[in-house]
Amino acid sequence: MNSLTYDPQWVSTITSPFMLNAFIAGLCIALAAGVVGYFTIARNSTFAAHALAHIGLPGATGAVLLGLPVSFGMGAFALGGALVIAALGKRASQREIATGTVLAFTTGLGLFFARMSSSASQQFQSILFGSILTVTPGQIIGFAVFDVVLLTVLAVTYRPLLFSSLDEQVAQAKGVPIGLMNVLFMAVLAGVITIAVPAVGTLLIFALVVTPAATATMVTTTPMRAIVVSTALCLVSIWGGLVLSAMFPAPPSFIIVALSTLFWGIAKGIEAARHRTA
Repeated sequence: MNSLTYDPQWVSTITSPFMLNAFIAGLCIALAAGVVGYFTIARNSTFAAHALAHIGLPGATGAVLLGLPVSFGMGAFALGGALVIAALGKRASQREIATGTVLAFTTGLGLFFARMSSSASQQFQSILFGSILTVTPGQIIGFAVFDVVLLTVLAVTYRPLLFSSLDEQVAQAKGVPIGLMNVLFMAVLAGVITIAVPAVGTLLIFALVVTPAATATMVTTTPMRAIVVSTALCLVSIWGGLVLSAMFPAPPSFIIVALSTLFWGIAKGIEAARHRTA
């Protein structure tokens, strides 16, 4: 049985090229996940965030079968699933049903593809649990381009997207194109899920897209502050997870999730204490 040990050479480890790539990738992932995470909470779409990671699974395993990049297949399936969910579920209750239906089918399809190829089966674990230490410079460029596109889109649509997220009925009465905002949000969420999977995998994606944003909404009072805090918490979780995984050799994805959950637990405890004293 292996025990957790301290690595005295951890400083040289975190300055190695593959770790520097992981730190840069973590910055790009935190920026995307932190920003979109707030809207995910505001729109009550946490289940959709979890589901889209699994919907992308058959795309990832299918891409391995065809000899294509995993991120390409995952992104295509996640985007396709997001658009289907947005089209089938105009209201929150309808989206839950549509999400569950698409999720069930695509999860089974992913397992089917994984059984068809030994190489797909070997990739299966890294897709499920993440492999941020193997991120390539080419992937980092893709992450950075996505971040630029994401921030540009959100800068243009921030007000209507925020309005429709906080009060959909009033926004619709004011002429906000609710359907378009739903499609836009789901498409953006699919992109964020795709770039965040290398860090923590499809099973643990909640830790980056949902948990920091949920923590931020407990400790802040305005949307913009929540977005900033969510992004900061996401970045601290990723970078802290990378450093701690070098100091005490362990899977980075586990430590990233643990830190994110710890911050949420602390915020939850503070919130509960305030309610008791109020």
